[in-house]
Order: sequence, then C-alpha cells, then structure tokens
Amino acid sequence: MAADAQARTERTEWLARVRQWWGRALHYDGSERHILLLTGKSTLAATLAWMVSYYALDAPSPAFAPFSAVTIMYVTVYQSVTQSLRYAGAVAAGVAVQAALGFLAGPDLLTFVLVAVIALSIGRSHVLGVQGPQVATAAFFAFSTYSSAGDNATRITQLGEIVLLVLIGCAIGTAVNVTIAPPMRYRSAEYSVQILARALYDLCADMPPALREGAPEAGTIARWREQAAQTDDLIAQARAGVATAKESVQYNPRRLLRRHRGHLTFQGYDTVLNALERTLHQLASLTRSLDQWQEAENDYLYRHFLDRYAAFLEAVSEFALALSTLDETTLSQQSQRLAGLAGDAQTRRREVADEAEAQGLPLADATRPYGVLVIEATRLMEEVQYTSDTLHTWVEA
Repeated sequence: MAADAQARTERTEWLARVRQWWGRALHYDGSERHILLLTGKSTLAATLAWMVSYYALDAPSPAFAPFSAVTIMYVTVYQSVTQSLRYAGAVAAGVAVQAALGFLAGPDLLTFVLVAVIALSIGRSHVLGVQGPQVATAAFFAFSTYSSAGDNATRITQLGEIVLLVLIGCAIGTAVNVTIAPPMRYRSAEYSVQILARALYDLCADMPPALREGAPEAGTIARWREQAAQTDDLIAQARAGVATAKESVQYNPRRLLRRHRGHLTFQGYDTVLNALERTLHQLASLTRSLDQWQEAENDYLYRHFLDRYAAFLEAVSEFALALSTLDETTLSQQSQRLAGLAGDAQTRRREVADEAEAQGLPLADATRPYGVLVIEATRLMEEVQYTSDTLHTWVEA
C-alpha cells in the first residue's frame, strides 16, 4: 500500500511538472518554447529531406538527407548557414579520401587504415570546427558503400549520391530554419546584463547587515569571497548570451522588419557588460581586502566607519537592482533613474572617506584595512559611475 501511494504521488508530481513545462512553453517566450520550436522545425526538415531522398530520388541510403537536415539545425540562422557549409565540406572531404584511396588500392584492410588516418587528420583542421569528426564518419560510410558495390560505375554513383543527399539535407535544414520563425535572440544581450547586475545586487545587499554589526567574522568574509568567485561562471554565461544575440541577426530575414531594425548593434550592451564585469571583480577585491581586518581591531573607533561603508554598499546594491530590470523599451527613464542612484552612491562614498578622516583612521597603514577599503570604495564607485554614464550616452545616441 505504501509503495502504491508513493507511486501515485510520484506520478502526480510528474504530471504537475509536465503541465508546468507546457504552460511555460505556451505562455512565455522562454527556453521551453525555443525547445518546442527547434524540435518542430527539425522534424519538418527531416521529413522533407526524407521525402526528397526516398520518394523523389529513390536513394538506397535516404537517411543521409534527414540526418544532415537535423545536424545543422542550430539556434541561430548564422550557425545553421556556417555549420551546414562546414558539414557539407567535411562529408565531401571524407568521401573524396575514400574514393581516391579506394580506386587506387582497392577495398582491403590496409586501405581502410589509410582512409582512417587521413580522414582523422583532416578532421582536426580548425576550418571545419565542430564538424571535423564528420570527415572520418563520412569516410567510413563511404568505405562500407564502396566495399559492397559490385563495380566501379556503381561505386562512383553511390559515393556521389552520399554527397548529394548531404547537400540536399543541409539545404532543406537551412531553408526551414531561415523561413520558419528564424530565431531572433537580441534580447539575450539584455538578459545577460540583467544576470550580472543581479549577481552584483545579491553580493552588495548581503554585506551591509554584517558590517553594521561590527568587524565581520572570518567565516562571513570567506562566504563573501566564495560568492564573489562564483561570478566568473555568470560572466562567461553573459558573454555567451551577447554572442548569441549578435549571431541571431546575421543572415536573419527578420532583421529587415521595422520592429527589429533598432537591434542590429550591440555595442552598448558590450560596454555595459564590460563595466559590470569590472565592477564584480572590484567587489571581489573588496571582499579580499576585508581579510586584513585583525581579530582585535580595538585601537580605533571604526563602528561609524563601517556604518558609512554599509550605507555605501546599500546604495550600490540599489543601483544594481535597478540595472537588473533593464528593459530597452523604457531605457530612457531607466537611465535617468540609474544616474540618480549613482549620484546617491557617490554621496555615500564621500561619507565613507569623510568618516575615516574624522575618526583619524590610519589610512596609510598597509597592515590595517581602512585605507584599502577607502580605495576599493573609490574604484567600485568609478565603475558604477562609468556604467551609468555609458547607459546615458547609449540612450542619447
């Protein structure tokens, strides 16, 4: 009974997850909808390629066409075009290697070894990229076809047919991807900025409460440093998102539509992304500077200094939170708000320096954290101000 109840619970949970997945796919332009669209287009391209190769050409190996059509179905039109050319080139190279050696030496074991060595060597060429292994794959299929054919005329016909089917599959796959809802991922650049801004907010918002309680403990500083170190992966993801956005407009007919004409350049996103990356690195440097805090730092009145520093980080977190909701449709209003938040952060930064001077903290003492923290705050503020100025310039342009 218990096992049956658990099975029913698991089945109910699975059905709930399925419904949620389909709900997101139908109502939101997210990864679920992109998966459905890519699956549907791949199915259509494979079906059309099979119909041409099997019914129209009556090819003995019709599967080459639908396999090729699916292989080059990428998330951007640019990738589909470039990878289809590389894939077709890789297959042609593999078949050519087999044809040349087959007719010279015959279909024996030594010929296969030579074919494998040469095809694998060609496949390592950087020109073919990720399609390099297809050289050997095509050569092996070609060797099998060559060995099973009865005469040279049949062999030539069947080897040529392999290349033809691959070209047909690539052409159909590319055509389907270009003509049916070609992916336009320019919003990926916007999402990339939002991801990094959110990471900046999470870290900045976590630090002020602890600083207001006094000198942070070693475990707390270690947690901040670990959190800052994890942003490297987010930076890599963000850069990949911007790269995808740039690719999505190349060779894409949708970029000619009026509503997409303003999204053909991503220089502004690149600049903001670079500024955010430097800001995160600067914040990571700030967390490392806190390690200089001595366990018994009682020679100076530093509590007010830490209160000012917490206020400064809170102001930076407010700026990051606003940046994490970046929306190009309201960029003009957002840039004005970000400029105001940057101004508030600048005021809090000056208060940090003023408080350190008022308390007579040893800013020049390299063994104490005060001077380093003031410098880190200044550098962090410079990056925040630069990000705000970049957005303002972008909007004005």
